[in-house]
Amino acid sequence: MELNTVVFDLGGVIINLNVPRCVDNFTRLMGAENVRSVLGIDDEGEGVVSVSAATKQLMHDYEYGHITTQHFLRTLQDYCHPGTTEAQIREAWMSMLDDLPRHRLDYIAALRQTGYRTVLLSNSNQMHWDPIWERYRLGDYFDAVFASHHLHMAKPNREIFDHVVRTAGIDCPHTIYVDDLEKNRLAGEKYAGWQTAASIDELKSFTM
Repeated sequence: MELNTVVFDLGGVIINLNVPRCVDNFTRLMGAENVRSVLGIDDEGEGVVSVSAATKQLMHDYEYGHITTQHFLRTLQDYCHPGTTEAQIREAWMSMLDDLPRHRLDYIAALRQTGYRTVLLSNSNQMHWDPIWERYRLGDYFDAVFASHHLHMAKPNREIFDHVVRTAGIDCPHTIYVDDLEKNRLAGEKYAGWQTAASIDELKSFTM
């Protein structure tokens, strides 16, 4: 079936992530056990089951935009070694972001020039989102943009897919969704009826 819309994830699809580097930096600030139990991440970046209910809620609230960056940083500070500053925590958090290859943005721009609608759908947070948005002028590449911390909802929950489809007026049978996480792709298939791809390289086999 001919496609007319591409929905893109951001982290791990457009911008590269370096979760091991982030884990290493936080390990120096709070110890390996706290990285697992407080941040709920390990080197694979898929999360661990030992995260406490309180800190799981912290991560949820920040991704959903329910708390400020200052609140997030000050709460993490309580789990760090004495003397750890908010600036150090911010630097460690930002170290998860890696490079954004220019050819990916060029490809998205080319899709728009050939008639595709492009949509950005990201689980993000203010600290990561703001510098990426400003540095790479992402608004120039997408017809519609949806971020979890702006919407107060996140993937893989149905409500965010319903919201994107309704708000952007997406033609679901003619849409493909690119996300590096399988649980999000499965949600896109189930709730929106989208075709899916795990990477931009895989997407090219559908659009070229």
